[in-house]
Amino acid sequence: MPKKFIKELAAIYIDEIKKANVIIVVAGMEGALGGIITGLVDVPVIAVPTSVGYGSSFSGLSALLTMLNSCAEGMTVVNIDNGFNAGYSASRINRKIAKG
Repeated sequence: MPKKFIKELAAIYIDEIKKANVIIVVAGMEGALGGIITGLVDVPVIAVPTSVGYGSSFSGLSALLTMLNSCAEGMTVVNIDNGFNAGYSASRINRKIAKG
């Protein structure tokens, strides 16, 4: 995907993304998307590395290590392909906010 297209796509949706209480980011390959989104928002981000990728993704290990080593403040990382736990954690955050 060309970088120009990615920037244009992000510009279209960033206002909607910023309205969320918590964001789940799923990324494979090099796993950098979690850190990028975390830098753009001021809400918790839950990053999910996927086992899908090209080259030497090592079944998600490459994305997992990138996310863990990113030191992005406000980003929590769950295990490879663990979207269920990411969703459950996001639900608990939303429930806590709704209670006030």
